[in-house]
Order: sequence, then structure tokens, then C-alpha cells
Amino acid sequence: MKSLLTIAAMALAATSATPALAKSNDKPTIVLVHGAWETAGVWAEVESGLEKDGYKVKTVNLPGREGNPMPAGEVTLDAYQKAVAQVIAGETKPVILVGHSFGGFVISAEGEAEPEKIKTLVYVAAYLPLDGQSLLGLATTDAGSKAGEALIIDKDKGIAGIKYEARAGLFANGAPAPVGDAVAKGIVDEPLPPLTMPVHLTADRFGKVDKVYIHTLRDQVVSPPFQAQMVAATPVRSELSIDTGHIPFIVNPPGLVKLIEDAAK
Repeated sequence: MKSLLTIAAMALAATSATPALAKSNDKPTIVLVHGAWETAGVWAEVESGLEKDGYKVKTVNLPGREGNPMPAGEVTLDAYQKAVAQVIAGETKPVILVGHSFGGFVISAEGEAEPEKIKTLVYVAAYLPLDGQSLLGLATTDAGSKAGEALIIDKDKGIAGIKYEARAGLFANGAPAPVGDAVAKGIVDEPLPPLTMPVHLTADRFGKVDKVYIHTLRDQVVSPPFQAQMVAATPVRSELSIDTGHIPFIVNPPGLVKLIEDAAK
């Protein structure tokens, strides 16, 4: 069954009867990594758009949610990184690794673990961490974010949630009301342990991997000034932008497809 986030993306994205093109041997594989409170289904329209343009695309469903179940207390940042490594294990050429939001931590960890397998790390409204930082530690320094006031921590269950009434406005600001409603219903609980775990990054490995950042100009989760601050601390090859809130794969899939393809060049 398709997730409500996937249905929201399909409802808003332009439809096309154009068949997918044959995959081009000279185009890198693009691997899409979702963020917190999401599943791989959020990439449905972006995946379709990239495939129509001739790219081979893979998505990663991180542990601890539908499609990749694991008890919340057993989920770790290392498990997230290994889930990505497993998906790209069969690739014979370096891949484009795209991470959204908390997915920025995950792709950074994979860039550190297997830099030789990565052509470019692409951060979409994503956290771009420094060595030793954790998601919760970094996010709490973002003065422009509205996510903190909507966060629900359940230590007994080992999960982090988002207040239902805040979800649509926080994640899908600017989207039509039906899309916002679907987004609110589709958000899932996030295992808490990975959000508190620091990532280990070195200049000799992660530091040498090519990086591109896609800024989301109306973001209320990872604020635009904070995105710029992270890029200033960890310079990237290219900075691109899209005029959406935190979830461009829902609000403007064709626009995000174009930017990912620009980053892949």
C-alpha cells in the first residue's frame, strides 16, 4: 500500500505518459536517502522523474519503520549507514548519494565509511554535520527552526514524534490543504537513539568527497540561515536552491529532479 506521503506527492506532481528512457551507461546511479519521520516512499515522484531522464535510481528505507522493521531501541546511526552501504554494494561505479534533512547525517556517515563509492554527496534541506555532532545537538542551535516546539520525545518507547497539529504547517508550508493533511497523516515516529548519536567524520575521508547543497528557501524545519551556516562551516562544490519548504519532493518534484540532475553533472 502506498504511504500517504507518496499519495500527496503524486497528487501534486505533474503527470506524464512519457515512458521511462533506457538507463544511460555514462550516468551515475542516484541513491535517495529519506530523513527523520519519513520512509523511502517520499521519493516516489522524484524517483520517477529521474528514471524518465535515464538515471538508474535506488531508494533506502532506513531501519525502524515500515518496510525495514527493527525495535526502536536497537536502531543506531551505524545501522542507518549500513543500510545505505547495503543498497550501493552492487554498484560498479561511484554513486550520487542524496540525503534529505536527517539523511544528511546518514550520507555523511556513508561518505566517511566508503568515500571511494561516492561520486557526490547531495544535501537537500539537510543537516551538514561536523565531526562529533549529533542531530539533536546540532538542531538545537538553529534559532530559526520551528521544529523544536513540535517535537515529542517518548524515552520509554525510544521514539521521537511530531505533534499532529503542527505537521502540515511545519513540513508542507505553502502546499494546498489536502496535501498538508496527507503529509500530516503520513509522518511516522522516528527511533530516538540515532538522533542522539554523534557522527565521526575525518578530513582524509569524508572531507575529500565532492558535495553539493540544495537550499530550501522557505524551510521552517532547517532554517535557511542555518543551512547557510552549515555550508560555511563545511564548504561544498556547488549551492543550488528551490523555493519551497522542507519537503520539495512533495511540493515541487520536477524542480527537485532538475536540481539533483544538475548536482550529478
